Amino acid sequence: MFERYRRWVSLIMALTDVVLINLAFAAAYWVRYDLQWFRTVDPANYAPFQMYIPFALVLTVLLMLAYKLGGVYDQPRGASWLDEVYALVGGTTTGIVIVTAITFWFRPQVYSRLMFIWAGGIIVALLSLSRLIKRWVWESRMRRGLGVDRVLIVGAGEVGRRLMRNIVAQPELGYQVIGFVDDDPEKNSTDIGRFKALGGIDNLPRVIQKEAIDEVIVTLPWMHHRKILGIMRQCERERVRARIVPDLFQLALSRVDIEDLGGIPIIGVKEISITGWNLAFKRASDIVLSLAALILLSPLMLLISAAIKLDSPGPILFKQVRVGKGGRRFVFHKFRSMRQGAEGERPQLADRDEVMGATFKIRHDPRCTRVGRFLRRTSLDELPQFYNVLRGEMSLVGPRPAIPSEVEQYQEWHRRRLEIPPGITGLWQVSGRSQLTFDEMCLLDIYYLENWSPLLDLKIALKTIPAVLAGKGAY
Repeated sequence: MFERYRRWVSLIMALTDVVLINLAFAAAYWVRYDLQWFRTVDPANYAPFQMYIPFALVLTVLLMLAYKLGGVYDQPRGASWLDEVYALVGGTTTGIVIVTAITFWFRPQVYSRLMFIWAGGIIVALLSLSRLIKRWVWESRMRRGLGVDRVLIVGAGEVGRRLMRNIVAQPELGYQVIGFVDDDPEKNSTDIGRFKALGGIDNLPRVIQKEAIDEVIVTLPWMHHRKILGIMRQCERERVRARIVPDLFQLALSRVDIEDLGGIPIIGVKEISITGWNLAFKRASDIVLSLAALILLSPLMLLISAAIKLDSPGPILFKQVRVGKGGRRFVFHKFRSMRQGAEGERPQLADRDEVMGATFKIRHDPRCTRVGRFLRRTSLDELPQFYNVLRGEMSLVGPRPAIPSEVEQYQEWHRRRLEIPPGITGLWQVSGRSQLTFDEMCLLDIYYLENWSPLLDLKIALKTIPAVLAGKGAY
């Protein structure tokens, strides 16, 4: 489903590019000869647009060839917008250089070199914008379950859960996990977040037909090779694509490093990314940015403090013991958004909890004050946490800080989220916040731990801005 949809999208984008390239060329002529930005045109060298039309057509053909060869229309699954822009810049540069050389071979004194530079810049801008619009439309369709591959996972062990968290963290991959099957009774009877437990592996043919599965991904341990072969044959009979995730002799997949040596894959073990200099870089960034935030936002924080004090009796700050890296406890700070004594009312509201798992959330919490509801909706109640970041108890980006009673309910695999400091924002916030189940939040946190990079932190920070402004899932 996804691949067929992507082929149609690529065809539409190619046709759109042909139109946009020629529009950009006309716009470049207008900028160069009518507006005459940066450099005036000598009347003796004025060239009517009709003289440029053959070169516009040549440029269109060259660019389409360059884009095709450069993989613009064959981006890998999950490629980012920046990947597409990078490919566009490379193809456009190649086409512009060739056309510029052709024009100066024939009429070097008539045609404007600056115009071709303008054309290249406008082409990249228009085609990049078209990709941004395409992504917005595509992602909105995928959120409604359109144009995605319906996936069934076989095996709910560590490898299966890793696959689940990668899919949760990267919705742009175009997968919708319908559920999983496993022969372990403890695993095949308990859902993992939104992922349904659909019974044992014997149910595979029935589940494929009932749930209209497009793809089956097998994550069983390597010693079950006979069972894996049987599953592959079943999928072949059902005309469903089947793929295997090898557990590589039960090594943690997060630590597997695969290199290509002249076409020969070499497998090794890599270190966890948030160690050594990477950890020092992350901590230095936290200190600089949290200190800057506390200084720049101090007037706003004073205003919020006054509003809280005028709205309801009680302290300005809400302080609570939370669990940080390695299970160490620290005092967590937020602007108070509830009335005094709200924590004592929690047992009476337990039946209204809207987040499955160890955490506790209520959409319309009756304990919130008027100012508190606004602070929560805008996430301004989180500002004092920059102080926790400065003290080293938290990070700018990381898992949601948990309270001790929640940690006591953790399953063994949940505890991996305690291997790094908690954060003000994280993948959980930009992926749905309180709309996620606890298991899904843990899957995202572990994915972050295993795939950390400065670029991932930057990506999360940039995505946090629209998430906060939209207020989606904030309660």
